Amino acid sequence: MATNAESNPLQSSRLEYRAPEAPEDDKFFVLMTKDINAYMNANITNAKIPSSKDAKKYQEYVTDKCLLGVLICLPSPTTNKDDNNEDTSKPIGAIHLNKHPEHQTHHRSTEIGIEILKEYQGKGYGSEAIKWILGWAFERLGLHRVQVRAFGWNVRAIELYKRLGFKEEGRWREALWHEGRWWDDVQLSILEDEWKQSER
Repeated sequence: MATNAESNPLQSSRLEYRAPEAPEDDKFFVLMTKDINAYMNANITNAKIPSSKDAKKYQEYVTDKCLLGVLICLPSPTTNKDDNNEDTSKPIGAIHLNKHPEHQTHHRSTEIGIEILKEYQGKGYGSEAIKWILGWAFERLGLHRVQVRAFGWNVRAIELYKRLGFKEEGRWREALWHEGRWWDDVQLSILEDEWKQSER
């Protein structure tokens, strides 16, 4: 993450990040919840058919209950503001850092959650957003460890996390039932020093 005084801390090379707003972003969270494959890859309650109520819960979680929760956005091709001085960037996903209970904050760790709409997957946006939020976690929040969880059937996600420097710590073996078989729940993490080495 750039620390240059002239850089915008809410941007990376191709993306912008902003806080979710209600009711402006209500439809976007419904859209994300309706992306059933993304929902199944990101939510352990994936045998449930998600509803608009689930979308609202997710929106409230990202908005109010995380250590940090933002929308991942593509900037407007011409300007970031319209004639009414309102943001015109296009949300394509959400990323957040989980908040630990008050008496566990001294451990200085968190867990990433990320979801990107299907049509924007495979373009490197997930990698870019994760690199951005790791910078925020280590440089701005002073955290020491960031973990991420992946379901065994989501091989692309596991490979991505490892490419970004996450180390596999272990597996909850056959902990997840999905599409007629058992899968491992894969736990990975990256430490502050490992992240610093990867940024050089």
